[in-house]
Amino acid sequence: MNLFQLRAFDAVAREGSFTRAAERLFISQPAVTGHVKALEEHYQVNLFRRTARSVELTEEGTRLAAISRTLFALEEEAETLLDANRQLLSGRIEVAADGPHLVMPMLARLRARYPGITVNLRLGNAQETLNALLSEHVDIAVVTEVEPRAGLFLRELVQSRLCALLPAAHPWSEREQGVPLSELDQQIMVLREPDSITRRTFDRACAGQQVQPRVLLELDSREAVTEAVAAELGIGIVSSLEVSRDTRVRAVPLLGEGLLNRHSIGCLERRRGLRVVSAFMELAEG
Repeated sequence: MNLFQLRAFDAVAREGSFTRAAERLFISQPAVTGHVKALEEHYQVNLFRRTARSVELTEEGTRLAAISRTLFALEEEAETLLDANRQLLSGRIEVAADGPHLVMPMLARLRARYPGITVNLRLGNAQETLNALLSEHVDIAVVTEVEPRAGLFLRELVQSRLCALLPAAHPWSEREQGVPLSELDQQIMVLREPDSITRRTFDRACAGQQVQPRVLLELDSREAVTEAVAAELGIGIVSSLEVSRDTRVRAVPLLGEGLLNRHSIGCLERRRGLRVVSAFMELAEG
């Protein structure tokens, strides 16, 4: 079916006039007449009774008009939806992050500016977060220590420093200026799993300075590390962005080389122009 012909029919049916239908569609009256005539001839049906003063629907025309009104009403609804999405009055964005501390303020700013946008947030480790972005399961990723690559747009947000997480009563907990990495040699430690970015950065720094901590417990979450440290099972490692407010523990900066991490926000280069993606990127830095 030719939708131009059906649209012309629908306009005449709504307006009751070929002239007004032409004005509605912003085309000439002969064009409207031609579309309707072609529709009638193709299906061998009379859709209008034409008199010198009026245009009336035939029985077949009345039945078709009920269908065409529904069809074009749905089209208008779709256009309204898409236009609202373009203006960020509504819509949805998929976000992944390797920790909640940086992304949550961004989501708060997004909600304040564009309250109609729905956000789906995935939290995982750095590799899971990057994979979600590269596989197009999310639109935006907030991730740590990602190297530039073709097709990926990255903007660095902030750097963090590794800290020693100590029981509140530990002798080092009052060292506000920090603890040299070298002092962790042979200390009993409770750390994240080896694939964790925090753990990888810590291991590299230790290798570079010939520091050999005694890792007696490996855990799969920041919360578990905090609980282990609070129970005095060992010293933990945490990013300065992720310091717990738990009064049972205290975070003290580690001093030495190679103890910084870069945190970035990224999206696929070809999706950077999407309105909702560009809006989120603009709000990322506050």
